[in-house]
Amino acid sequence: MSRVRGLFVTGTDTGVGKTVVTAAIAAALRAGGMNIGVWKPVQSGAPLGSGVTDAERLLRGAGIDERPEAVAPFTFDAPLAPALAAQAAGVTLTLEALAAAGEPLARRYEALLIEGAGGVAVPLTEDALVVDWIAALGTPALIVARAGLGTVNHTLLTASLLRQRGIPIAGVVLNDGADGLARGYDPSVATNAELIERYGGLRVLGRFPRVSDEPETEELAGSAGLTIDLTPVIAALAST
Repeated sequence: MSRVRGLFVTGTDTGVGKTVVTAAIAAALRAGGMNIGVWKPVQSGAPLGSGVTDAERLLRGAGIDERPEAVAPFTFDAPLAPALAAQAAGVTLTLEALAAAGEPLARRYEALLIEGAGGVAVPLTEDALVVDWIAALGTPALIVARAGLGTVNHTLLTASLLRQRGIPIAGVVLNDGADGLARGYDPSVATNAELIERYGGLRVLGRFPRVSDEPETEELAGSAGLTIDLTPVIAALAST
């Protein structure tokens, strides 16, 4: 499997905001003149054309004129892990098939921001987890995590599995808009970034703010530019 020039955006869990953060970073880099594309190799939970799939949200947020089916070549309706959703649809997923489906995108763009499904230990195919897919692609990883309570544990566990597979980690982005943070005051938010850096040897690139439900590309680009240190992201993209 040939290496892909890009950065794999993974999460500590589902619902942590990988899609909005990926779209925001893509929008900011594109506003800066980079020809960055987005790729959601496999997604589940809604059909293309519904407007709510990750691929469609990525394209709207990043301001990219691309066909959703080109960005998400494998889309399944069942809200299950990709391996199970594909099985339910009668499709056999393989890493080779996933890679082949992304080759046209890789040729059209300078680099790709690749959004995973859930976290690194999610079953992707019959014999591979998402972390195996990242290793096969040969890209560094960016971790998106909740800003609130519990994120230190989840982030360090995610980083540990990535490091076991020799995958470089470009950094961590904490997301204020992740599921669960809106439940009330959370004093851990003030110290979580420092704890992740101290105990994990990781670099927290910023804390992405809560944005509107249907954010415009300009809002996302501006938010990413103001709150995320994009220098390590650009360096990671250039390293592949």
